[in-house]
Formats: sequence, C-alpha cells, structure tokens
Amino acid sequence: MTGSQFPREELFAPGHRGCAGCGAAIVARLALKAAGKNTIVANATGCLEVMTTPYPETAWRVPWVHVAFENAAAVASGIEGAVAALKRKKGKYGEEKVNVIAFGGDGGTADIGFQALSGAMERGHDMVYIMYDNEAYMNTGVQRSGSTPFMASTTTSPAGSHIRGENRPKKDMPMIMAAHGIPYVATASISYPEDFMKKVKKACEVNGPAFIQVLQPCTTGWGYPAENTIEMGRLAVETGVWPLFEIENGEFKLNYRPLKRKPIEEYLKVQKRYRHLKPEDISVIQKTIDMKCDEYGL
Repeated sequence: MTGSQFPREELFAPGHRGCAGCGAAIVARLALKAAGKNTIVANATGCLEVMTTPYPETAWRVPWVHVAFENAAAVASGIEGAVAALKRKKGKYGEEKVNVIAFGGDGGTADIGFQALSGAMERGHDMVYIMYDNEAYMNTGVQRSGSTPFMASTTTSPAGSHIRGENRPKKDMPMIMAAHGIPYVATASISYPEDFMKKVKKACEVNGPAFIQVLQPCTTGWGYPAENTIEMGRLAVETGVWPLFEIENGEFKLNYRPLKRKPIEEYLKVQKRYRHLKPEDISVIQKTIDMKCDEYGL
C-alpha cells in the first residue's frame, strides 16, 4: 500500500478531543483506513476511549464498544464468536469478512489487560489486537506502565537523587505474543504510515489472532513540542529504539533498516522525560539498544 493508494474514506472523524499532536488519534485513523468499514471495535479504557467519545458524541464511524481497562481482548473474542455464530446459524454476512479489532493502550495491554489478551491469543480467536504504546498511563497522570522504557521519568518513577527514573526494562510484548504461537505479530510506528497500514491490512486477512504494537509518541507525557510527534517516531526507528518487524507464522522479518543508525542521544535529548540523564546514563542505554539491534540484525 503506497500513499497514492490510501483510502479516501474517513472512518475516524475529526473533531475529537485529543491533544494537539496526539499519536493515538493517528493510530485509530490509519488503522480504520486499512481495515475498512466492515469492522467492529472493542476499545479499552484509556486515552483513545476518553478523547473520542465524550457523551453524546463519538469519533467512530464503525460499530464501537467501550470496555474496561482489563477486558478489551475478552470482549473482542466474544464479538468474534458472535459473528461466527451468526454466520453459521443465521447465514448472516455471507462470505463477507468482518474484522474484529481491539484497541488497548500499553497499560491496558501489558499490565491490566494482559490476562485477557493472553487467553484470547491462546484460544485462537480470529481478531486483531492493536496495542497503541505511549509508554505510560497518560490519561491518568503519566504513571509508569510495564511498557515504560528504562530510565524514563514518570510520576511514579520520578528521577531524583537516588533513582534514574524507571528502573526496569520495557516489557517485550511482541516476543511474548510470538511465544503464544499466533500467526501474525508486528511492530509499527505512526511515523511510517504505509508500513503500519500494510500490517493492519495483513493482520485483518490472517485467519486467527494477530497482534500489532504501534509506537505513538505522546507530547504531554514525553515532553516535546506537539508539532514534533512524527519526528519523534522517526527518531525512535532511526536510532534503533523501535525496530520495525513482523513475525509471520514464526518467521521473523525486519521491515526497515536505517542506512546508518543515529546515536540514541538524538532521541533522548529532545524529551523532558529524559532530561535528567547524564552522559554515563546515555552510554548505558546506548549499549542496551546496540545489543538489541544486534539480536535483530539491525
């Protein structure tokens, strides 16, 4: 899918209440463009739900249900089962494919919703789970999540004289999902829209569960000017912080390789959540990223 092939139809309406430069809004817009109108969405509590559905308004132009933080995957699996039963018993939808997509933030996916997600993947439901990852609980005050990166400062992992921000590594959700043996796992970035939309389309065509973790920079939680959201996503990929890859039926494939990886400092220095770092801290993070890139052949 190239830029000239982007569908013109907008299934995610403008006029929502997201922050200027909000990456989550871009995730929803691009995902629905790729999936098309035959889509049912289950949306966990979080930024995306809060900003898109202030009663009685909604930005969603497809069937949409708000569910609790912890059960987007469980509700999506129920919807998928209902669609399958209606096809089998009532002959509804015919041969038409109905996409069932669950959206969850990193907190609703890697932490609170992990049990429901693991169960849905293990049972093999024909659904797509999209984890929009802004690396903390942004809509409730920037608390750390299992997806918060090492040494990032949040309100519950504040950098100070004794700690250097988050003291645990970011949870590796793509590899955890791959360990479930599901047919499709991918990482994506809103700054590479063609790649993201291609992966959503492929995930919808898969017969079985699919998982996509998409990085979406957050201007308020990360602390950068709103107009730089896309640039932040590019820097994450160009420095090797966020490799773009797919795991399709167990086969790993790297989707993008920078001609020359940029130093991690270029990514860290433009975010307030890392402003406490000293050169020795940056050196530690650089070594960690280098090791990870070596594993991926990046």
